[in-house]
Amino acid sequence: MKTATIPSLRVDPKLRLSAESVLQEGESLSSFVEQAIRITIEHRQAQREFIARGLASRDNAQHTGVYIAADAVVNRLEVMLNNAKSAAKTPL
Repeated sequence: MKTATIPSLRVDPKLRLSAESVLQEGESLSSFVEQAIRITIEHRQAQREFIARGLASRDNAQHTGVYIAADAVVNRLEVMLNNAKSAAKTPL
């Protein structure tokens, strides 16, 4: 498969120095930038999917007339959070 390039990017010299200062052993600035792009893409895709699910849920509630009270949602989330914290404290 052929490779493509990302357009070169002009940045403030301080930003470049900051980026170079956090490179790990054997890591190049190019690989750092590529990883940052990949992570940002994944984040934005997840964000887009999250919003789409929220809008679909809203539309479904409007269509069916079935809504769940905010207190019930918050309580359920608190139970899930407490269960996750308990599980994290339990040694394997």
